[in-house]
Amino acid sequence: MITPMEIHNKEFKRKVRGYDQDEVDEFLDKIVVDYEKLYRENAELKDKINLQNEKMEHYTNLENTLQNTLLMAQKASEDIEKNARKQAENIIQEAENQGKSILEEANKEIINIIKKKEELVKDVKIFKTKVSTLLETQKEILNEIDDIDNRKEYVEEEIEFNN
Repeated sequence: MITPMEIHNKEFKRKVRGYDQDEVDEFLDKIVVDYEKLYRENAELKDKINLQNEKMEHYTNLENTLQNTLLMAQKASEDIEKNARKQAENIIQEAENQGKSILEEANKEIINIIKKKEELVKDVKIFKTKVSTLLETQKEILNEIDDIDNRKEYVEEEIEFNN
């Protein structure tokens, strides 16, 4: 690209029937001024474009980082949810197992209580039978004692009567 300085320093050969030198110089001076202005604007715009490209690259990197972060967060969330579900399933399974164990122990205890009750009922029947038998025996003994007393009285009366 031609610089404004090259335009300003450009020397043309002179010919006899050429253009008016002052008019050409004046026109070239205007071109140099406009060209310098355009050249500076072009440089500024290139700088702005470079700055915008740097910002764009920064934001693109930031976007990529955010996307990666979101993906990692989503994966972590899925992992946490998966682990929480596993823990919940384990807790439920453990609770069910404990519940079954408690029910089994309660059923065993009920069976033991029923057996003890049956044994106690049997023991009460045996006790009643023994007490009844004892009472019958005692009654018989009392009857025998009464009989003996009656005989004794009879014998005493007989002895008195015979005496």
